Amino acid sequence: MSEFRQILTKYWGYSNFRPLQEEIIRSVADGKDTLGLMPTGGGKSITFQVYSLAREGICLVITPLISLMKDQVENLNQKGIKALAIHSGMTQQEIKIAMDNAVWGNYKFLYLSPERLATPRFRERVGDMKINLVTVDEAHCISQWGYDFRPSYLKIQLLRELLPDVPVLALTATATPKVVEDIQDKLTFREKNVLRKSYFRENLIYMVRNVEDKLNYMIQSVQKAKGTGIVYVHSRKLTRELAELLQKNKISADYYHAGLSGKSRAAKQEDWKTGRTRVIVATNAFGMGIDKPDVRFVINFDAPDSLEAYFQEAGRAGRDGNKAYGVLLFNNSDKLKLQKNVVKTFPEPEVIRKVYNALCNHLQIAVGFGKDQVYDFSIADFSRSYKIDITTILSSLKILQREGYLELTEELDNPSRVYFCVDRDDLYRFQVANSSFDGFIKLLLRSYTGLFSNFVAIDEDLLARRANISMDAVYKFLNTLDTHKIVNYVPRKKTPFIIMNVERVEIDRLRISKENYDDRKKDYINRVQSVIHYAESKHKCRSQLLLHYFGETDTTRCGKCDTCLERNELNLSKYEFDMISTQVKKILETPCSYDDLLKKTEGKKDDVIKTIRWMLDNEKIIYRIDNLLEWKK
Repeated sequence: MSEFRQILTKYWGYSNFRPLQEEIIRSVADGKDTLGLMPTGGGKSITFQVYSLAREGICLVITPLISLMKDQVENLNQKGIKALAIHSGMTQQEIKIAMDNAVWGNYKFLYLSPERLATPRFRERVGDMKINLVTVDEAHCISQWGYDFRPSYLKIQLLRELLPDVPVLALTATATPKVVEDIQDKLTFREKNVLRKSYFRENLIYMVRNVEDKLNYMIQSVQKAKGTGIVYVHSRKLTRELAELLQKNKISADYYHAGLSGKSRAAKQEDWKTGRTRVIVATNAFGMGIDKPDVRFVINFDAPDSLEAYFQEAGRAGRDGNKAYGVLLFNNSDKLKLQKNVVKTFPEPEVIRKVYNALCNHLQIAVGFGKDQVYDFSIADFSRSYKIDITTILSSLKILQREGYLELTEELDNPSRVYFCVDRDDLYRFQVANSSFDGFIKLLLRSYTGLFSNFVAIDEDLLARRANISMDAVYKFLNTLDTHKIVNYVPRKKTPFIIMNVERVEIDRLRISKENYDDRKKDYINRVQSVIHYAESKHKCRSQLLLHYFGETDTTRCGKCDTCLERNELNLSKYEFDMISTQVKKILETPCSYDDLLKKTEGKKDDVIKTIRWMLDNEKIIYRIDNLLEWKK
């Protein structure tokens, strides 16, 4: 058994790798920069985790979502693998200790948010680390043509300068051919090297249902379906409303969104993973990093604004290889919303300037100041104060982020943390001199481990119950110990924040480039049109449409999606259907009558009639006002 398989068995309990995992590991082991394209649920993280565990040193992992980063660190630690994270939600003291541990603490994985790469402290310390691999997760974020472009990812290029001999592994589940090339260019691959697994999922059946009454359709579908499922919606409010509606119909359901507390999210997630909750109604905050193989259906109640997003969400069904369904509910209202979203997503430049000016005033940043500063930011408070709607604010901030003016972090629920600043001897002397603190300090040390080497998350409510004292008394103990520099206490914080990358500029000097506005707007319109085309297509195989979008052109019909099933009712082989439909298209280059079309089309008369009727029903061919048939362009 290879060393890589031994590690896989030891830590994950698997005897064999999934397709492509071992090829990616061996490519990196040969020192090659590698781009791995694997579908959602393909086990991307095992590739860099197994490789790094087999090598001396530490692996740097760049990932965009702090919540996902924290989950992965926790999962590795539970396996007995030393991992830590550095992100913008941490204090300077926490970052310093984490850096020291990355250098001296025999840690195997350091997870980083991309904006940390450009900080002087990181650049000074990275040379002290024995780095065996740089992993770029969600690598499509580095491409301006990717559906989730994040300018902070461009800072990864700094690592190539600092670590020229360390291989780079880029991983993504969704990349068009254009994005594949761009990722390799942006990460300055020494040689082009793409390893890919086909995005085709034989067991996953894609369906589009054009229904006006989505609520009833959803309820009926979930009642008929077996096993666990996910219903994706756009708004937080709707997650709760739909979950309650399912409950009223005697369906085990719950809701999930990023606005819930970390404890609540974890509990809801665990109930769903273990089967106590059958259906979770969620925003797109749900699903990343969650490994639940037996999801039988995913319903997109609202249409996503890109096929990349849809493919990832639907792809969370059927990871165990058994039959599963990805269902998109779509009607004309969805089409109008998607088209209106273009305007909402790209406010006029003068609106963006207005938001920037209001933001700087709100954060009390003077012109020429604010660079590299971090500010707590409540979007709801800002919206109320300046009477700007939240969608306009978010869209404007994303464009300002692409221009490099600022970074807007995700909403974060950071638990309270404690770290002992003194050694055990100094702590003992403090306890002897301050007997009133002795019991509380002993409780802390009994309740948590690692307090002398790193910041440890604590639960003040748990401490209060164990000590049989009030929460206020716990806060008082912790704050007093912090004042005496016995501990460093960081209270819980639940808020997004903004990092100003440059000092505030005068409003007339605020630059909004053609590349980040006009070009991105055109690209967004194209992505929206791809979703509409996918949803409205009545003759093309759903699986083929998705595969073609991601550059896989040599494909066959799946035979299982809604359009394939409708065509299968004709009882014609693919060859017979294609032969007749190709003739019809050629004949109708010049419009003609139904009778003429029948005469000119070769083949069994019954088969020709069935195919022409199917093409009429599915609006592949249409009647003109003069009653002649033509090919619908």
